[in-house]
Amino acid sequence: MDHPELPWNAAALRQRLEASWPGIAVEIVGSTGSTNSDLLARARSGAGGLPCLRVAELQTAGRGRQGRTWHAERGASLTFSLAVPLAQPLLSGLSLAVGAVLADAIDPRRPPGGAIAGGLPAPPFESPAPTTMRIGLKWPNDLLVVDSPGRGRKFGGILIETLAFGATRLVVVGIGLNLRALAAARDSPSGLAGLDELDPAVEAPALLERLAGPLGAALRRFEEAGFAPFHPAFAARDLLDGRAVTTTQRGATEGVADGIGADGSLRLRTPDGKVVAVSAGEVSVRLALAAQPC
Repeated sequence: MDHPELPWNAAALRQRLEASWPGIAVEIVGSTGSTNSDLLARARSGAGGLPCLRVAELQTAGRGRQGRTWHAERGASLTFSLAVPLAQPLLSGLSLAVGAVLADAIDPRRPPGGAIAGGLPAPPFESPAPTTMRIGLKWPNDLLVVDSPGRGRKFGGILIETLAFGATRLVVVGIGLNLRALAAARDSPSGLAGLDELDPAVEAPALLERLAGPLGAALRRFEEAGFAPFHPAFAARDLLDGRAVTTTQRGATEGVADGIGADGSLRLRTPDGKVVAVSAGEVSVRLALAAQPC
């Protein structure tokens, strides 16, 4: 495990998280296999040091949903995990809440002092907020740069893992964001994007300082009230709503996405007119239309 090379400000990150998670540890390393795996292993061993924000400039074995590999490059990615104990018994919709908070913090469309996902205060920003949505969300855990209404290219993903932790559960929220995507990747069928398309000067340390406070506050808000406060913010950025999709859920393999349920499930309107709830972790959703990927 080598030492970090970028100008991270651990004290500033700790200050942003302390309001929601007193005593939180902040760790920054040059490289590791997976920050999620590191924190889960620590919890299993009882070694302490939790809650914790763990940041790696490079993850060599980063993971996405359903065992997929998350590719990252030093200086071109922001990869980190935030591990906190949550007393909230129902975690359905947590990845959607996290996605909505990240999108609102990166792509603010409200004036300073306004509210972001979950009714949380919006972070300040220097330039006027854009009037058009530049970041959209794809259920259940993808962030996309919006190319046109209902269409975008993925630049970020969220992986949430849990572990019994005393009387509560340890929730590890892993986040990977592409700051810069190689030209070859942008032209690939997967439709990858980088945040530098929206801000050419984006750098990982400054971006994490912007995200840390809202993310920490959102997890505390979710512990108190579940997904409900975040539902409107996700719905406003939902790129699947109204689109033809296919799923792997038995008995509901295709239909039209019809928004998000109160529990964070995907509502699927099947060809026979029924509305079926598709639950996170059980399905894979892909656009049925082969135009631009979403």
